[in-house]
Parts: sequence; C-alpha cells; structure tokens
Amino acid sequence: MTHSETVIDSVLHDVNYRSFASDNYSGVHPRILEALTQANGGHVSAYGSDPYTHRFEEIVKGHFGEQAEVFTVFNGTGANVTALQAMLPRWGAVICTTNSHIHVDEGGAPEKIGGFKLLPVETPDGKLTPELIDKEAWGWGDEHRSQPLVVEITQSTEVGTLYTPAEIKAITDHAHSKGMLVYADGARLSNAAAALGLSFKEFTTDVGLDALSLGGTKNGLMFGESIVVLTPGAAAGLTYGRKFNMQLASKLRFASAQLIEMFGTDLWLRNARQANAMAQKLSSAVVHLDGIELTRKTEANAVFAKINPQVADKVREKYAFYDWDLANEEVRWMCSFDTTEEDVNGFVDCLKSALDGAPRS
Repeated sequence: MTHSETVIDSVLHDVNYRSFASDNYSGVHPRILEALTQANGGHVSAYGSDPYTHRFEEIVKGHFGEQAEVFTVFNGTGANVTALQAMLPRWGAVICTTNSHIHVDEGGAPEKIGGFKLLPVETPDGKLTPELIDKEAWGWGDEHRSQPLVVEITQSTEVGTLYTPAEIKAITDHAHSKGMLVYADGARLSNAAAALGLSFKEFTTDVGLDALSLGGTKNGLMFGESIVVLTPGAAAGLTYGRKFNMQLASKLRFASAQLIEMFGTDLWLRNARQANAMAQKLSSAVVHLDGIELTRKTEANAVFAKINPQVADKVREKYAFYDWDLANEEVRWMCSFDTTEEDVNGFVDCLKSALDGAPRS
C-alpha cells in the first residue's frame, strides 16, 4: 500500500438511510467538520493549554456568567460521573429519577467508577419536585445510610419533558436548605433552551444550579461534552478527577474547536430548533392516527407513543427506533438536528402503511 492509499476506499454505510432511534445516530454538522480542519495545522500545547480551549472558556462565561468554570470531557457518561464524583464525599449519595440516564443507561458507571450511591425516585413525568426529593432526602447523620448530598435532574428529561425556571428554582432552594447541591445532566440542554425560548443562564445559573453538563454530541458534534461548574467550590478537584477518570483529552484543542463553533455562534440554537420542530411535526402528524396513542407531551425533540408491537416491527424494517416501555407497548421516536420534513413525511407514510396492514382486534 502506498502512502496515497487509504484503508477505507469507499463509504461503508448507506448515506441516505434515516432513523428515529437516537439523536446519536446523526452525523456531524459540516461546520463542525470544518472547524476541526481549521484547528488541525501545526503544533499547539496539549491537555487544554491551547488557544482553542481558552477561547471556549470565555464563551462558557458568556453563556453562564463570569464565575463559571468548564472542564471538557469525552462523553456524557464521563461528564456525569466525573462531575458528581467531585461534588460528593466518599459517603455521599445522589437523588435522581428512576429513568435518569445515570441510573438506567450508564452501565453502573456512577456507582462502580464514581463510587457514590444512587437514590432513585419514581416520577410521573421524568421530573423531580421538592416533595419527590424528600422521599430520599433523609438520614443525615445516620452512619448506616449513604448521605443524600446531591440532587440530579435532567434538562430536557429522559421522557422529553422540560423543567421551567420556576421548577428548577424550587428544587435548588429546597435542596440548598437541606445542605444538598444540584446538578443537571444537560445532554440536551440546547433543546431545552430552544423550547423554553431562554438563554442558558436564565434556567441554570440564575435559578441556583450548582453544576451541569453541556451536551453537544446529540446536537451535531463529533465528540465532546463539558462539565460547567456554576457555583464556585461546588465540584472540588475536577482538575484532578477529570484526569484520573480518563476523561482528559491530550489533543483537547479538537474538542474545544468544535465547541467554539457550536456555542460561540448560534449553531447550537439553530440545530436544536430544527430537531424540536421536527418532533412537533411528527407528533402532530400521528396524534390522530387510529392505532397510535401519544403517551407524553412533546416538549423537546422526543416523541413517545403506544403502538402495536407488530406494527412497530414492520416500520422498523425501514426506520430504526427503540422500545421505551415494552410492557406497555411504548416506543420512542427521536428527531435530530439533521432530521428534515421529508424524513418525517416518509416515516409517517411508512407508519400509516403498517397500520393499514395490521390486523384489527
């Protein structure tokens, strides 16, 4: 093989294939790829001592306030585990929802790697309230119980719902009054901001959140999520914790360059608005279909519906999507920054065809 040859000499996937399985299935926004190329020339300092990382730190302060500190990591699980670990002593525990990503979708990493206990609470809509928090907010001083010292929320939630600023303020006031900190999993924080019509600061810093993850992968990045500490001192030792959790990239400029292009412009907002709009279009298109029952209000970029499993499997022959609650025949359809009206129309047509061919009870 000569130096001009490549191992992959052709595209290995169908570039026309579309899915509604996850916003992680989408590709990388062209502007992000361009930013990576622009950052690629020459040599710069490693491990974050580079002009791209310093520029992104300035951008974060612009979004969240001058007190904000940022620590970029590889992925969302790494952000959650590393941030929460830094917010807790060894005997600490985190109150979360039963369907939170840290409880359901991170392979036990928070407890195995983070070394802290999760205290999950059942919720009707994926959202915690002061009253629900109090189901696990007890036992301080009891040496036999892991101490509840952090409350974790997700914005937007795993079931596509949104916290209003007032709801978050009620949680932070309640948690702080009991000596607890509040962390937000912000894997889809941009979708939440777009749906709420608010700046990041208005529903994070201004309502008392102590730290959060700022997601980008689901909204058009290749890789990279950031931990943002909003309350000084709320996550001590992150400089060291990021490294020993294997979340410090040596060539951090490439994550930072992507994040500059995303959050230093309005790209994050445009992408999130597109995903949200397509979810609303899909929801409106199926709400009156015989055989489809929307199970949750569509507030961000997720649509949840009850559907006959045979119909779902028929549609999945063309479009991938996940079961959410198999026992209740509930599925989830996710829209991405690159989901188009044509994609939604094609999916709805496929769904209608499958419904027409389904046996009637």
